[in-house]
Amino acid sequence: MSLVLDSSVTLAWLYDDERSEAVERVFAALAETVGWVPAIWRLEVANALQQGVRRRRIDRDFRTQALEDLTNYEITTDTDTDTFAWTETLALADRFGLTPYDACYLELAQRLQLPLATLDGDLRAAGLALGLELLGA
Repeated sequence: MSLVLDSSVTLAWLYDDERSEAVERVFAALAETVGWVPAIWRLEVANALQQGVRRRRIDRDFRTQALEDLTNYEITTDTDTDTFAWTETLALADRFGLTPYDACYLELAQRLQLPLATLDGDLRAAGLALGLELLGA
């Protein structure tokens, strides 16, 4: 079973103090399948880790290792994120009061009919309203 992976679950897996059993289950499943991400995912993860370095929560070696650890998983970047940005994604953002950044994960999960792995409360609520399977919490 493939899944859509958002940055909140990804970062919770990378930071030991944020990791939970539910997050561990997502990555155990990811080890057996393909994870799908919108085109912004890598930038979101890189930005969060860069902020961790700036705030001295982590160092650059941790960041480098974390990014290397993610390459051990089969994660496919959706090439159609931009195609739907000004239509379906924006409509979902408006409907559920989400940022377009968050709504692109919702759009992808809905379009591919895949479970959505997220810890974001608003995104989870929107996913439930759409009848999506949710992972991560």
